[in-house]
Parts: sequence; C-alpha cells; structure tokens
Amino acid sequence: MDDGQFFYHPLENIEDTEDFYAAINREHLTKALSDERPYTYWTIELYDQKNGIRGGGGLGILAADTRRVAEEMGVPLTLITPFYPYEPHQKLENGVVVDEHIPVDYHKFGFRFIDTVNVRCDGNLCKLDVIEKKFDKTRILAITEPNFGELYSGMSGSDHRLYQEVSLGFGGYAALKLLGLKPAIMQLNEVATFFAALARLDELASNGMDFYEAVVYTRKHTLYTNHTLVQAAEAEFKKSQFERFVFPNLKSPAVKKWLMDKFVNERIKLSSVTIEIAELRSGVSKLHARVANYRDIAGNKVKFKAITNGIDMETWVVPEVLEYYRRAQIIDKFDLPTEDYIEKLASIGAGKIRELKHTGREILNRALIGRPDQNGKELVFSSDDFIFDFKRRFVDYKRPELPFSDPARLRKILESCNGHYILTGRVHTGDSIMAGKLRRVLDIVKNDEYLKDHVHYIADYDESLAYGLSAGSNVAINVPIVGLEACGTSWMKDVANLNILISTHDGGVADASPESYLNVHGNSEDEEIDELYKRMEEAAEIYQNDFDLEFVLQKQLAAYLPVISGSRMLKDYLDFLFKA
Repeated sequence: MDDGQFFYHPLENIEDTEDFYAAINREHLTKALSDERPYTYWTIELYDQKNGIRGGGGLGILAADTRRVAEEMGVPLTLITPFYPYEPHQKLENGVVVDEHIPVDYHKFGFRFIDTVNVRCDGNLCKLDVIEKKFDKTRILAITEPNFGELYSGMSGSDHRLYQEVSLGFGGYAALKLLGLKPAIMQLNEVATFFAALARLDELASNGMDFYEAVVYTRKHTLYTNHTLVQAAEAEFKKSQFERFVFPNLKSPAVKKWLMDKFVNERIKLSSVTIEIAELRSGVSKLHARVANYRDIAGNKVKFKAITNGIDMETWVVPEVLEYYRRAQIIDKFDLPTEDYIEKLASIGAGKIRELKHTGREILNRALIGRPDQNGKELVFSSDDFIFDFKRRFVDYKRPELPFSDPARLRKILESCNGHYILTGRVHTGDSIMAGKLRRVLDIVKNDEYLKDHVHYIADYDESLAYGLSAGSNVAINVPIVGLEACGTSWMKDVANLNILISTHDGGVADASPESYLNVHGNSEDEEIDELYKRMEEAAEIYQNDFDLEFVLQKQLAAYLPVISGSRMLKDYLDFLFKA
C-alpha cells in the first residue's frame, strides 16, 4: 500500500476546473484521488429528491450538496448511503401531523443494479442489492433490500437501526470492492457510519497486515465528522446486540477483541469507538468545534477541526441572483468571494434587490402549488406581501413556537407591513412534545381572526419548499437555543438569496459577529422573545427604506459569503485531509 502526501493547490489561484483536478493529482501525490481511488463520503441519510432519495433533514441535504459540489469541481467522490424503499411524508389532519411512507422504486431515478452483497445479522444471511448512479466524476453508491424500512426506522438503539447501520458499513464497503474502488479517504458523517471503518480495519487485519499497523492505517485514512454537540444524547447498544449483528461480520479475532474491549458495563457508545477509529475529526462550525463535549475511551476531551458546512450555490441560489453575483465579480466561478468582493457588494442597490426578490417570489408561488395551508387554502403571494418564515426541523431546541408567545404583538407586526408568517418543518415520528407544541400554535392561530388568514403552516416540508421559501420570503427566523445548534444551513440559503436574517448567535451563524445580521439575544427566554419581536419590527421597517435595505443585506453578504460556499467547505476538507 502506497504512502505519501496529498498536494493541495488553493482554489483561488486556479483558472478552471480542469486545472483544479490536475492540481490534486500531481507533485507529491501517491494517494491521489482518482476514479479508482475516490474520496468516499459515508452517510446514513441522503436528501436528494432529484435523484429519488428523500431524507429527513439537514444531514441528508448537506450530503447531497457535498456530492454536487465535488462534481462541479471535478473531485472524484463516491457517496455511500442506504436507499430506503419507503420515503417519509407528512400531512395535517385536524391539527395533528400524520406520518405516511410511500414506496419508491430506484429504477425510476436512473440507478442501475450492480450485484448483491451479504451481511450476517441476527443469525441470518441478509442479501443486499448494490445500486449505483454514476455521474462524471462522482457517483451515488447505495445498498438496499425490500425490508430495509424507512429512514430512522425504530428507536435509535433498536435492533432494526443497528441492522441498517451494519448494512451500510459492511455492505457498503463490500459494494466498493465490487466496483474495484479503494478509498483514498473515508469521511464518516456521524457515528451511524462507524461500521464502514470497522469493515476496512477488519479487511486489513484479516488479510495479513499486523493488527497495530492496520489500526494506524485505518485511523490515518478516516475522518469522523460530528454534526451534534452532546455525546450523552447518543444511543447506546448492548453487547448482546453486537454479538448478533456485528461480530458475525468480522473475520479477524484481533479486531473482535479490540472491539470487545470498548464495552463499558456491557454497553457501547458508537461515538466513543468512532473517535478511536478516526484520527482525523471535524466539527461543522467554529463554535461547534470549540464547544462540542466529546470524550474518548480514556475520558480525555476530543479536539475537532472546525470546517463549517456550506451549500451548493447552483442548487440553492436563485439563478438570476447567482448570475448577478458572478457578473458583478462578487464571487468567482467556484462560488468563492473575489479579493475585492466587499467593494463590489456596494453595487447591489435596492432596486436590484427588489427585482431579484420579485423573481424569487414567483419561484415560491410555484413551490406552493398543491400545498394548502392548515385551513386548506391554496396560497399565492404578490410582490407586495411581506413574508416572514420559519423552515427548519420541528425540534425543541430550534423553538418554532417562539414568535407565537404573544399573539397580539405578532398580529400587530403583521398588520403593520401587510405581512404573512409561513411555518414549516418536519415533526419527528414519536416526538409528542413537538407535536403538542405545533397543535398549540395552530390553536392560537385558529382563534385569532387576523392570524388565521396571515399565518400559514405548510405540511410535508421538503427540498422544493425549502428552496421556494429561501427564494421568495423576505425575512428568515432562526432562533435555536444558543449552544445547541451545530451549524445549520437553511440560514445560509436565506443570506445568499437576499433575505434578512433574524437569528440567535449559534451554529454557523456564529462564524461571524452578532452585528452581521439582526441578532436575537437575552439573559432569559422572555428577553429573547422581546428581542425577536423588536427584530421583526425592525426588519419590516428596513424593507421600506432603500438605504437601510442595501446596508443590511450588503453587511450580511460581506460577513457570510466566505462562509456559506460549498466550494469553500470542500476546499477546507481537502486542505485538512491532504495538506502537503
């Protein structure tokens, strides 16, 4: 097995994508990225509706963006994920969110069947189909079978969840071998993908490599990317579950013993063993990398490299907006800010902003076709309507209910600006707390004649609706409890699409100063609620004044254009992984 360093050429100095691809395959490279030795990206979730895979949230959307950015930049990348035969949908019935799972056929989305691989689980030999969708420099490689179930099926520590994770790891690694692919690097996104690195370690150790050398080799070629902040919140598995689902897939006695030693009181936390098997570790924002509280087997706090998430600008930014940025030389062809981008931002005038937002409003109206609100009303908004939105997973720490704390004050704000408030987001199956909060919000709205016509809950949140709202809203609300958001990317799409951002200083937003956007802060939730209403009032006033509108949006873009680009994110990963 060849060793060596990866030569990295900064993107800013490259004239075109061909030069970029050549740069990562010359000079000191012996572990060069190539079609046969790709960057492998492992994820339990992919959210890529265009390619027929509907995920559950930000982790899946980030995975899709990463592959698209790699394709645009000519970086050979293989994304390995399950293809779930049922995709999740939600509908609203009498104020209650109801889950439904619709069967999907991978043949309809351009995937081709490769072959089958086997994993051993609970005394059975489970046959998994390997399917592939190949692009130019990237591919989606998926494993599936009819009884695989839907995404996040069962409780996090359940047998079925462990079966899915073992299938992805051992089955996905076998799928790579079917195609003759050797990972140059294995990026493990969250601990559910741990078993991919375990499969590699087992292959090396069982094929004659000294066990210590196999561990060192695996660790040096594995990146663990953590997307959550608190290790204690993660599920644990019992030793008895590993004996039924994991150990039967291991050939090396030394690997079995290594893994057995990681159990504490007959239980194992996947984050602990993922930390042990990956020498390279990254967090997904500056704040996240600094405060994430994870410890290794010995109890030592683990350090993470900060690599803030990014978005694929081609996918998420209104084409006319993106074209304007490029034409004005605010960003380059890699969607990275130019050297003098701050000066160039001064060219964005209020008239242009309103023109581009009018285009975005048309995109929103198209996205809303066939998506009635909680009253069954089909929504169409004019360019004169002023829209606030909340579009995020409906989880407790994101606090979607916060703007409804004082209905009279919310009503007054909306009345003052011909305003509407659009609320959307998925409630996780079994999350009775958030289902209850949604019902209470809808009851508040139903009992107020004005809010009933100006607050709209849209069920079955997905990529299309996320894009439409980023394109066509005026103000985005992002108010997670500070210290609980790892990064978030919805706000990035809002900033890029010329929306005013109202946010707490958390996640990736905290990569820049609180003065970069309309900041919500306070020493108590009551103070934060008051600040939120003040920022909403301020945003409505800003939109009526050309000078203020230009100032606020230019300030947001100046702060965050260096942050939000997916090209910047991939560049940072390459620099971290393959630094000369």
